[in-house]
Amino acid sequence: MQKSSLLWLMLAVSLLAGCKSLMYPEQEPQSAPAAQSVLEIVPCSEPVPMICAEPEAKVVEKIIERSVEKIVEVPVARDKLVLGTVEHVSVEPSGLVVESIVDSGSSTSTLRAKALTRFERDGRDWVRIQLMPPQGDGETEPGVVELPIKRYIRAMRIGFPSQRRPVVEMHLTVGDVTHMVEVSLTDEGGTDTLMLLGRNFLKDAAVVDVSRRYVQGQPRISGGK
Repeated sequence: MQKSSLLWLMLAVSLLAGCKSLMYPEQEPQSAPAAQSVLEIVPCSEPVPMICAEPEAKVVEKIIERSVEKIVEVPVARDKLVLGTVEHVSVEPSGLVVESIVDSGSSTSTLRAKALTRFERDGRDWVRIQLMPPQGDGETEPGVVELPIKRYIRAMRIGFPSQRRPVVEMHLTVGDVTHMVEVSLTDEGGTDTLMLLGRNFLKDAAVVDVSRRYVQGQPRISGGK
């Protein structure tokens, strides 16, 4: 009786063991190739350099205005002759007093004569100048002056052909001031004015007030020049 009970117990244990194996079968470990098939190795691509765009910079132009005091040197008439646009000029050695336009745009003073005669003396070129008296002065006779020619200049005139003019040295007096300057000579008309007083007289000696005329009046010739 005991043996049969033991047999039945063993049979029941075996049945139970078989059922367990059927319900929970043992899982075999996966091999390495199977794992590799699941995890695919993807090659990395070459790195691509990325250039970031520069941020937009807002340029603001800043203008600074400054008021700078500008010092301008203005010629002062101290110790200088003040002239108007027209003055009376004494021409030496003739002593003729003529009305002259003060022309700061001309480098050389110019005198208009009635006649010019060129001749040679002691191997040099001279000129005989027949001066014209001022317009309306019927008492003064035309004066004649002979002077050596220092040089010649070519005068350009608008609307007329150029003219070759002789240049001589003469004493010119305006007011109390006398200077020896170069004077170009012409015997052609075209204007009632007999003389143009140029920069060679004005330089370092006079200033011009364009709003006035006859500032100095009649020339006052001193004994010595």
